[in-house]
Amino acid sequence: MADSKVEERLAAEGLQVPEVAVPVASYVPAVISGNYVYTSGQIPVQNGEFAVKGKVSDGGEPGTVGLEDAQGQARVCALNTLAAVKSVIGDLDRVTRIVKVTGFVSSVPDFTGQAQVLNGASELYGKAFGDAGVHARSAVGVAVLPLDVPVEVELIVEFA
Repeated sequence: MADSKVEERLAAEGLQVPEVAVPVASYVPAVISGNYVYTSGQIPVQNGEFAVKGKVSDGGEPGTVGLEDAQGQARVCALNTLAAVKSVIGDLDRVTRIVKVTGFVSSVPDFTGQAQVLNGASELYGKAFGDAGVHARSAVGVAVLPLDVPVEVELIVEFA
């Protein structure tokens, strides 16, 4: 099957929707309810590996992840959410609206830039879907995420 227009727009940005990640616990990557797809939280895994791990900080502490790297990891998470959506509806051109993005940022206690981290995902959805990519969002700071990743993103989309 040829790439969707959504995937062509992402390719123009040098990005590609990967194959859906195989769950590592008792859940599925995405479920359909009515005309909505709800994804499980997606972490920034690429080809079975993690580019970075650790907590996000803007202070440059050793062993932490800076804002720019964290935004890049949020983009990877966003691509993984799209892979999960595609796995259940087959074609991303069927998406009529990105409804809600929820992002979790593992960060040091004094970091308050969780919203800026999640812009990495939000901007990707905007590039992929245009006006239909404008969404509601929550950006939540947490103490730790699975496998010590810095970011996790989940998505709700409407489709036809």
